[in-house]
Order: sequence, then C-alpha cells, then structure tokens
Amino acid sequence: MTYSTHAVTNQPPPLVGYDVYSQDAALREAVERHIAPELAAEAGDELAELGRAAGSAQAQEWGVRANANPPVLRTHDRYGNRIDEVEFDPAWHRLLDRAVSAGLTAAWTRPAGQLRRAAAFLVWTQVEAGHGCPVSMTHSAVPALRAAPELAAGWEPLLTARAYDPGLRPVGEKRGALAGMGMTEKQGGSDVRANTTRAEPLAEAGAYALTGHKWFCSAPMSDAFLVLAQAPGGLSCFLLPRVLPDGTHNAFRLQRLKDKLGNRANASCEVEFDGTTVAWLVGEEGRGVATIIGMVTATRVDCVAGSAAVMRQAVAQAVHHAAYREAFGGALIDKPLMRNVLADLALESEAATALAMRLAAACDAAEAGDEVERRLLRLAVPAAKYWVTKRCTPLTAEALECLGGNGYVEESGMPRLLRESPLNSIWEGSGNVQALDLLRALRREPEALNAYLSEVGRAAGGDLRLDAAIKDLLTELADLDGIEARARRLVERMALVLQGSLLVRYAPAAVADAFCASRLGGDRGGAFGTLPHTLDLAAIVDRARPRPDAA
Repeated sequence: MTYSTHAVTNQPPPLVGYDVYSQDAALREAVERHIAPELAAEAGDELAELGRAAGSAQAQEWGVRANANPPVLRTHDRYGNRIDEVEFDPAWHRLLDRAVSAGLTAAWTRPAGQLRRAAAFLVWTQVEAGHGCPVSMTHSAVPALRAAPELAAGWEPLLTARAYDPGLRPVGEKRGALAGMGMTEKQGGSDVRANTTRAEPLAEAGAYALTGHKWFCSAPMSDAFLVLAQAPGGLSCFLLPRVLPDGTHNAFRLQRLKDKLGNRANASCEVEFDGTTVAWLVGEEGRGVATIIGMVTATRVDCVAGSAAVMRQAVAQAVHHAAYREAFGGALIDKPLMRNVLADLALESEAATALAMRLAAACDAAEAGDEVERRLLRLAVPAAKYWVTKRCTPLTAEALECLGGNGYVEESGMPRLLRESPLNSIWEGSGNVQALDLLRALRREPEALNAYLSEVGRAAGGDLRLDAAIKDLLTELADLDGIEARARRLVERMALVLQGSLLVRYAPAAVADAFCASRLGGDRGGAFGTLPHTLDLAAIVDRARPRPDAA
C-alpha cells in the first residue's frame, strides 16, 4: 500500500557515483603543480581511478559496514589456548586491500612517491578513516627501519608491496606485510623517556627480550611493530614481529581493545610483553627517539592529510546538500548567509589541502637530498600538524549543521566524520607537543627558520595583508622571552602565513582574496560564515561543489 504522506520530496540525492579526486579542484591542482610534467598524466590517471572507486556506492558501503561492525578481540581459542587475535569485518579487509593495491604503502618505490601517495591517501581515507592507521604506520615504518640495513633488506620489500596479505604467518611466507607502532605507555604518554618497558639482550646478535606494556597499540593484527624500550644503553627502538621466523607466535598479549570516541573500524589495544617477547634492535642502543623520529615525521604529515580528507568530505557533503535542498523559496546554496558559511568552510578545506600537498612535495625533495626542503619540514610539519588538525573539528561540526537534523542522523555519515575529526590533533603528539617541538626547532636549527621565511617570501608582494602578516610574524619571532606561554599563538600564525602564501601563489584570486581577508587581516572573525560580503563567495562555493552527474 502506498501512502501519499510518504512521498519523498526536497531531499538531496546521495553523494555517490562521483570522482573524489578529479572533482576536488584544490587537490588536483596541487598535484599538477608539484609533480614533474613527465609523471603528471600517469599520476592523474591513477588518482582519478582511485577517486572513482572512492566515490562509488560500494566503497561507501564498506566504510559504513566497517564502522557498524567494529573489531572483536579473541584472546583464547575454544580450548583455552592463548591466540591474541582480532577479528575484523570483511569490509575492513576490502578497504585495506584497495588501499595497499593503490600504492598507499609504496611511496618509497617510485618518483614523486610521497606526493602521489599523499594525494591518494587524502582521496581514499574519505571513504573510511580508521583503516588509514595501519596504512600510515606501514608507510612510515620504512625510514625508521633503514637505520638497520639488514632488517630493512628483508622487511622493506614486503612493507612496500602492493599485496594485502592478512593473517598471522611467518613474514617469509607472505606477499606483503603491515607494520604498527608502540610508543605510548600509561605512565608517560607523550613523554616516551618515562617508558618502563625493558629490553634484555639475548644470545642471538641484535635480539632482545621485552618485558612491559604499551597503553596504545593500533592495528594489533599487523605483522610487526616498531616499539620503544629501555635497553642497557638507554631508550632504544626495536622491531617486534607477531610471528617469529620458525612459525611460533611471539608473546604479544592483547589485554583489551579501547572503546574510542571514533575511529571505530580500527582496533586500538593495550598489549603486554612478558619477558618471552622477542624483538630486534633498530639503530643503536640509546638512540630510540632519534631512530623512530623518521616514522613520527611521516605519520604527522599523514595527520595533516587525514584531517584535510575529513574536511574535504565534510565540505563536499554540505555543499552537495545545499545545492539540492530548498528552503524559504529557493535552493540553500543561493541563500547569502548559507553561501557565506559554505564559502568559509571551502576556504579552510582548500588551505588544508594546499598545505598537505606542499608538505608531501617537500618530503620528496628532502628524500632526494634537498637540504632546504628538509629544513622547511622541520618547522612546517609541526605547524601544519598543530593547525590543520585543530581546525578539522569545528569545520566538521559546522558542515554537519548545514544539513540540519539530517546531519545529526547516523545515516548521513556526518556523525562518523565528526567523531573522527579530533583524532589527528591527538595522535602523534597533541597541540602542546607540536608547539614545543616547533620551539625546539627554532632554538636548535636557525636554518629551518630561514627556509620557512624563504618559502613564504615567494609570495611577497602578492597581497598586502599577507605582507603585513609576515612582518608581524617577524616581530613576534624577534621576542623569544616567555615564548612558551604564547607558543600556540606563534604556531597558529606560522601555519596561517604559510597557507596564505600558498593560496596567494597558486589559488584563484577569489580564494586567495577571501583567505587573506578573513585569516590574515585585522578582523579575523570567529565562527564560520563571517566572511566580508564584498568577496566573490559564489565562485568559492562553486569551486568546492562535487557533481556526481559529471563523473
């Protein structure tokens, strides 16, 4: 029976069947400007293929299912034997299989690998962010492992392989492998030098027995983990495999899974090492932090790209909704006040994307030996990690509000984005940790500031408000007395100036003008939707609008 009251009208169609990459102008243009011309066509085709997959109804269903059916811990089998395994929904495996086959763990194997991989990461994690954790850690484990060439020779080909091969087996029997990380302990948190896990040398050269715990260990079904422990020579880095070469399972005791706000598709656990846990030294004893810092830098860049992905998907959903939803006699997208909100959200998203891709391009250059780009990263990474991840949550909340009550309903997907939005501001060091890291770089590496100033100076003369902001920043940097108490303000300004310089150089005039007016001018406003009415808001919104019918 059909009821006339059940006719569905004035409801936007689902945002499916579109190319997540090609219809993201900010991302597509960033890739095109940073990549070598001879690689542009190949990279564009690959990213467009992944973008179409990300925008498909099938992939979006995988994301829903992976979160609706979170992982389950199995500590023992039916007979009482300890197995320490985590069971995931099939959708989780499909997401990871597509990510690995698309090269999201293979950046180190080809030219412009960091840029191409960061763009793909930004595209594919818009489907579901939780599985991005093992993808990110596997990618970032490679530079740390290179401190132990013999270990790297065996593990790097598997970590960078485009084959997802789940299941706990000796790594020599697998087509590909995933890696995790274990640094945090309950008594120390970000202060890893307070770690109490002990590492005692074994008879086999380079092998150690670990005793202790890790308070947060993500993706526990990975094949190996980089962990920090106190060796006789001090805090050191180790590679801990889940399965030993002889096929026996390492003593890796999963105590419980964390009940998290978001990131529910991904398992995060507490793990214990009981003295029979075997691990191999990576780098030198006492150099654990220096060894693992390459991994931390890479994962912090992923925090920026991951937040940019959440922001882009939130903006895409909000603009799509407003384009089809009518209220008060017309489409929401045409209402001046809603247009102001959408344009402001689009500005924030575009600035985040531009900065994420600039970091990725700098990573490629630094890997190739460019010392100036390496120094730029020393300041730009903590500044970007601090600011972009901080802006993700308020943007996502505002985008949800654009959908009204529909946005508060789980089926819209917006609540999942909102729950995900704070994670990257916490993972790999919270805001204060990033601010203090940037201050440490300013004091220890003055060349890093020169690299930063050279970068933002390339936009000098492009906008008077940007020029004034750079001048004000120099004044602030000249007074380092009591700098720690105002470190957050400094880091915020450095991130905004860097974003502004990128948009002035590369973005359409309407975007650059609006960013400088609202983020660098004297009146920076408060809530989203307070842009000066004289700006070309329609052009900014239209640039951010996804169009499923054009896919």
